[in-house]
Amino acid sequence: MAFPPQLKIAATYMRGGTSKGVFFKLDDLPAAAQTPGPARDKLLLRVIGSPDPYAKHTDGMGGATSSTSKTVILSRSSRPDHDVDYLFGQVSIDKPFIDWSGNCGNLTAAVGSFAISNGLVDSSRIPDNGTCVVRIWQANIQKTIVAHVPITNGEVQETGDFELDGVTFPAAEVQVEFMDPAADDDGDGGSMFPTGNVVDEFEVPGLGKLQATFINAGIPTIFVNAADIGYTGTELQGAINENADALLMFENLRAHGAVKMGLIASVDEAAARQHTPKIAFVAPPADYVSSSGKAISAGDIDVLVRAMSMGKLHHAMMGTAAVAIATAAAVPGTLVNLAAGGGDRNQVVFGHPSGTLRVGAEAKQVNGEWTVTKAIMSRSARVLMEGWVRVPQD
Repeated sequence: MAFPPQLKIAATYMRGGTSKGVFFKLDDLPAAAQTPGPARDKLLLRVIGSPDPYAKHTDGMGGATSSTSKTVILSRSSRPDHDVDYLFGQVSIDKPFIDWSGNCGNLTAAVGSFAISNGLVDSSRIPDNGTCVVRIWQANIQKTIVAHVPITNGEVQETGDFELDGVTFPAAEVQVEFMDPAADDDGDGGSMFPTGNVVDEFEVPGLGKLQATFINAGIPTIFVNAADIGYTGTELQGAINENADALLMFENLRAHGAVKMGLIASVDEAAARQHTPKIAFVAPPADYVSSSGKAISAGDIDVLVRAMSMGKLHHAMMGTAAVAIATAAAVPGTLVNLAAGGGDRNQVVFGHPSGTLRVGAEAKQVNGEWTVTKAIMSRSARVLMEGWVRVPQD
């Protein structure tokens, strides 16, 4: 029996922040995959190696974690004052499913670099030396992001001495600005605080009544106090990811929170929306030892945060969740702000399983409603491999 040859598709494997994924130019994809739909999803699932009941991604480019099971599609932007359109797909590991409902803040750091190196940014905008400002339209969430990419001799500078906890080796620093990151009034889930409150009390079966901050900034996120769910905020991945009951508890909490945020109509819909919302728990500063063995002092951080991604505790912090953390910390009275000591603040250093991260946000009240103009963080990015990815055909 004869079988067709594999497809050969131009692709780049990149790290961005603490994530990595397979990057494509839109017009390099097969014609059927250049538009949203089953053909695109089927192709990208096969690229990553999903669904994989062994949860290893042995037969694909994925890394069998939420941080490494990612795809990106880029094209020149048709929108005024933007250089590139950026579409992100979070690929499920063990299910035939791609979640297009949110952004990946970490991979955002690699978007500008890819766009410059692949001719998606006009050459007139690229200096010989200095910084290229890449204006990104994030198509999943309909938001503008600005990446400041270092340039040396007309090419992207990837090597450097910027260190990012959760990434083993140093690289060049890329500053990323998430402009107006809160949801629009007619956006998915409503305004920045979809319930109209900075803190809500809501009931979750099996857990009882909890306090929570529901926020749409960077990505829809539910913050709860670590102590209210039996944790300290210093946990590493094993404490949660190796506990099946804990994982079920977090998914139950996430599903009921998603209903409270107006993202889904019933908890039954949560399974089809794995990427959003995120669930995170916070606590005041405390000493702990990171996953790399590095001692983190309570005096070096403002707040502890742990976050779940695709049903598992993240090894560091999702970039979009970091935007939510920065924004919530800037608004007095949120659980993040209170855990950080309360008061007015425009930046925060938070502790995560791999170390620490500094993020900033500019928030203000307009007619009694909180808004955020931008959130800022630094990341790094580099090309790991480029060429072609091979995909078997049916």
